[in-house]
Amino acid sequence: MSHCQWSFNPRSLLLGAIAGFAALIVMLLPSVQAQVPPRPASPTTIDQALSKLSPPRVHPLPPTLAQQPLNSAGDYFDQVQTPIVGALIWSQFPVTVYIQPETAEEQGKPFLQRRSQLWIKAIQQAVQEWQTYLPLQLVDQPAEADITIWRNTPPLQLKPASEEAGDRRLPIPRARSAETRYELYAQPTTSGNPSRLAHRMTIHIRPDQAATYLEAAARHELGHAIGIWGHSPQPTDALYFSQVRNPAPISRRDINTLKRIYAQPTRIGWELRSP
Repeated sequence: MSHCQWSFNPRSLLLGAIAGFAALIVMLLPSVQAQVPPRPASPTTIDQALSKLSPPRVHPLPPTLAQQPLNSAGDYFDQVQTPIVGALIWSQFPVTVYIQPETAEEQGKPFLQRRSQLWIKAIQQAVQEWQTYLPLQLVDQPAEADITIWRNTPPLQLKPASEEAGDRRLPIPRARSAETRYELYAQPTTSGNPSRLAHRMTIHIRPDQAATYLEAAARHELGHAIGIWGHSPQPTDALYFSQVRNPAPISRRDINTLKRIYAQPTRIGWELRSP
């Protein structure tokens, strides 16, 4: 078993929530940002931002997911963490996905070109697998995408030093094979109605992996991006918390979990209370 770090951990959830609310507060309260330097969001500031959002409500299940019956395989819904805005789910379909194409540098070097083509094929395969359960559509421009997938090494994360008394060691950077992050923003509507709260997902996947692990990483990260913001404790699920020698396909437990998540209330996808 390999213990390469996957993308998600409780700390990333907190950082994502803080970053998302910082961006949201800037959009909702632009005059405040111009007068004071940036600082961590306080409970009062978060309450102010929440007051401009609709209360959490449940979206209708997408038809492709509604037709999937819950079965006796069980789920790991209790392992899924919910940000303060509610479940990170999609309510408008198809969800658009951008996959980074070959670069000019890769096209000029046979080794890099073969590696990029293998990476792209693995990501496309993962998108096709999840399309059975949610409508996904590939697009050519990142600006048009709800989910962008990039061929690079995720930024290093600092491993916290031990909390034991007297431990003064510096934090150690941790390398990871893949990572998913989210961003909240106010999305304008074309009908003249108030903007709605929306989110984007950004995925980074290292290209220097075998094809099997590339497919597993893409399958895993897309699972996060479409709504499973947590990990399974069982290696037979695609959202298992670590890489394994024989990666699992999308399991019934993955689908049962996804279906329960899409039945949860969320502020995402609903109109903001004020322009």
